[in-house]
Amino acid sequence: MAGEAPERESMEFDVVIVGGGPSGLSAAIRLRQLSAEKGFEVSVCVVEKGSEIGAHILSGAVFEPRALDELVPGWKEKGAPLHTPVTGDRFLYLTKSRAIRLPTPPQMNNHGNFIVSLGNLTRWLGEQAEALGAEIYPGFAAAEVLYHGDGTVKGIATGDMGRDKNGEPGPNFEPGVELHGKYTLFAEGCRGSLTKTLFERFGLDRDADPQIYGLGIKELWEVEPAKHKQGSVIHTTGWPMDSHTYGGSFIYHLEDNQVAVGFIIGLDYQNPYLSPFEEMQRFKTHPAIRPLFEGGRRVAYGARALNEGGFQSIPGLTFPGGGIIGASAGMMNVPKIKGSHTAMKSGMVAAEAAFEALRSGAQPSVGLPAYPKALKASWVWKELRRVRNIRPSFRWGFWAGLVYSALDTYLLGAWAPWTLRHHADHDSLKEAAACPQIDYPKPDGKITFDRLSSVYLSNTNHEENQPCHLTLKDAAVPVMVNLARLDGPEQRFCPAGVYEFVEEEGEKRLQINAQNCVHCKTCDIKDPTQNITWVVPEGGGGPSYPNM
Repeated sequence: MAGEAPERESMEFDVVIVGGGPSGLSAAIRLRQLSAEKGFEVSVCVVEKGSEIGAHILSGAVFEPRALDELVPGWKEKGAPLHTPVTGDRFLYLTKSRAIRLPTPPQMNNHGNFIVSLGNLTRWLGEQAEALGAEIYPGFAAAEVLYHGDGTVKGIATGDMGRDKNGEPGPNFEPGVELHGKYTLFAEGCRGSLTKTLFERFGLDRDADPQIYGLGIKELWEVEPAKHKQGSVIHTTGWPMDSHTYGGSFIYHLEDNQVAVGFIIGLDYQNPYLSPFEEMQRFKTHPAIRPLFEGGRRVAYGARALNEGGFQSIPGLTFPGGGIIGASAGMMNVPKIKGSHTAMKSGMVAAEAAFEALRSGAQPSVGLPAYPKALKASWVWKELRRVRNIRPSFRWGFWAGLVYSALDTYLLGAWAPWTLRHHADHDSLKEAAACPQIDYPKPDGKITFDRLSSVYLSNTNHEENQPCHLTLKDAAVPVMVNLARLDGPEQRFCPAGVYEFVEEEGEKRLQINAQNCVHCKTCDIKDPTQNITWVVPEGGGGPSYPNM
């Protein structure tokens, strides 16, 4: 009929991988390795919403090469961008005016690890996957899970391009493409929008604790050469957080006088007046921190939520037609402040299970039962189980958590017979009337900055005339509930200035500046009424992180 949108084309693969991060690319590499080794052809496709592989990757990052050693034993000779071995660790407790050195916990001992740009490492992994024959499609956002008639996952459809704000096809409209796979592996990263729907459809999280999260805010600086100590790793805890708020910083000295600085705040914080972005800026003004950045230049900015639930929040890992890998499954070792090595290993194990299922002719409708079985027998499971009680112990407060963590680590050998539980982050906020307001200093434009100038450094861009990808279940809730009871925490928890309350004709309303969104997913996580739902915008939109 005239005016109807054209039908979507489809492509067939053995395995479709949603997400071109460390876990998804590790799965692609392992599948193609096995295909060559065993002489059994397996076609692999990776779809990535960023404009290029690595565009949306943001992490500290100190990288533990254990999984990479297994996946690509000759990575050094093949030019993997691991250029800066860690030369020293320091762990500091900050008061408002002092920095007190504490013993470095054994989990944070980084001997043998590397300070990296995880984005650049991901780009290199993409090159390895393509060289082995995997097909990689950046700039295409997976927007819908497709199902067979019996409920087995059939694959995904990428989002349409060229729809206007009202969702109608515009003059440059192009329909999405269906990617069908015998198996589909979801590697969307933290709080994946399609992975959420799989949890709901298959009840994958019914036997797991709620996933909890932190928000990591990172800047990349060029500092004066005399202040640069390549390979130095510093972590801090304490100020500016109060004793009821989980958080801390990292300062990593890369090569070429570059320093990555970041602050992570647990999204179970209680005070609705708290702004994670402002806390990160305030942290840099500490007298032990500020001198490093004086005379330097900030060159990049970004933010991303990260999983903090650990072992007890890992969901069911397989469903009819596929599996969940990497950060989508919560493979973060919080005390170690690392998740890339565990994410990569989960992708490798899932790939091995999918390969054997394809080779044996197993029915996709039974899922990949060999994947969780093999993962539970791997070093990943043991590593995550050993540290399972450390993060939840901080719900008792900073000092109680610190004492318990020391006992758990040094006396119990991390084999305590109990498991501490998690509670959902969106339930943690107290009423605004019960909390002190926080007076944040104005940015000086030299060490501290505002959100809009920061977003500019993230190279974030969205086509403005497209449907808003930040959707509200009920448009009245932000004002009637969040603003009335909690003073509108969305205007503070977003690190990109997406949400603001504006007044029109004497009435307040929530304005959503979706073009600023850096895809951190904090709003989807922290919104106290769970009224905000993050869905993918057009493929290629969002940040484009350089060297992050």
